Amino acid sequence: MSAPASDQSAIEVAFVDDDPDLRDANAQALRLAGFAAIPLASAQAALDRIGPDYAGVVVTDVRMPGMDGIALFRRLRALDADIPVVVISGHADVAMAVEAMSEGAYDFIAKPYSTGRLVETLRRAVEKRALVLENRRLRSLASAPEEETALLGEAPAIVRLRQTIRDLADVDVDVLVLGETGTGKEVVANLLHQQGRRRGRPFVALNCGALPESVIESELFGYEAGAFTGAQKKRVGRIEHSSGGTLFLDELESMPPAAQVKLLRVLEGREISPLGSNERRRVDLRVVAASKLDLGDPAQRGDFREDLFYRLNVVTLRIPPLRERRRDVPLLFAQFLARAARKYGRGVPALDRSVERHLVENAWTGNVRELVHFAERVALGLVADLPAAPVQGEVAAASLPERLNMIEANLIREALEANRGNVRATLEMLGIPRKTFYDKLARHGIDRASYAATE
Repeated sequence: MSAPASDQSAIEVAFVDDDPDLRDANAQALRLAGFAAIPLASAQAALDRIGPDYAGVVVTDVRMPGMDGIALFRRLRALDADIPVVVISGHADVAMAVEAMSEGAYDFIAKPYSTGRLVETLRRAVEKRALVLENRRLRSLASAPEEETALLGEAPAIVRLRQTIRDLADVDVDVLVLGETGTGKEVVANLLHQQGRRRGRPFVALNCGALPESVIESELFGYEAGAFTGAQKKRVGRIEHSSGGTLFLDELESMPPAAQVKLLRVLEGREISPLGSNERRRVDLRVVAASKLDLGDPAQRGDFREDLFYRLNVVTLRIPPLRERRRDVPLLFAQFLARAARKYGRGVPALDRSVERHLVENAWTGNVRELVHFAERVALGLVADLPAAPVQGEVAAASLPERLNMIEANLIREALEANRGNVRATLEMLGIPRKTFYDKLARHGIDRASYAATE
């Protein structure tokens, strides 16, 4: 038997039959195939368990005392028309099962049937249910306010980041945000501003890497009329304009050395002296600086001033790249797809298999920015020629569920290797509970001890 698909354990299969032996035997076979099988003895027991948006699939026998399987199917259809219901029928009940199919039942299987026949049907039903629920989530996100969907995710590092932002929003402390290109450093700076008492004042952003060295000082500090050739009238600099609000300095590592010296003085004295002036003006300043480099590492810091780094390094927030929070990719994609649909005046499209596969297998080296652009292309229907990720050997010959299973196993092995077998660090990187982690080790036949550090 092939390894169970990684998504099957997440979606429940309710098996409804009044025959205890048949019910338990089927439930055991489904569990061995990788499903979360729940045996139920009656239609009423199924209705008591299943509600709207039930994240599962139902298998029901036709002939049962009290409410039969066809009546159960109709009750479930009234509750949620998209719940896949598989009807099991004897030869005498085939006509009833066919009628249920015409009313929207997912499939019917005639007795006697093989476990393989049931498992294959349920694999397709599970995939359909997962798509339905994902598309419902996309539609709900389409109407959600944008600020409520910023920094979505369940990875521990993202959960901690959101909490830290809330804790720091009203604290007048300078913050250094570290993260790779495209991870959302300006989003973090904006949230620090919007969630605190400074939100009614300006949020002033300056990309230090986008301005020539000859103009960055005048942009930061401002100037008086006649301060230099071409300075015909006074200009208020970004620092002074942000007084009372927040100054966001992106790509801080690109700031020229001369501007670094002056910025350090401003941070230490909270005073600004425009170019061409001897006057010093007080500023109510809160700086959020961002860098894609680890400025605490001398090898990466280069000619960036060490004293300026330590002055800004009162609080450091690190945004993890997408490769460290892959489980959050579908949720983030849903956010960006809903936003793109609103932007272009279109409905949120249903996801097809190629999009789902791309979300799972793409490396996302461009991080959140790359994911945003991909979501916009999906919203516009421009992914018909979506390139497939390269696959070879065993992976190329496997079905989609089997390939997802292999990808999950590889991610676990990579996390174990990166953390030298340390369970706590591996759980944090993967963002899964301890019990789930050990269940997956058993499923994939991974020996954690073989990754443990040796002295």
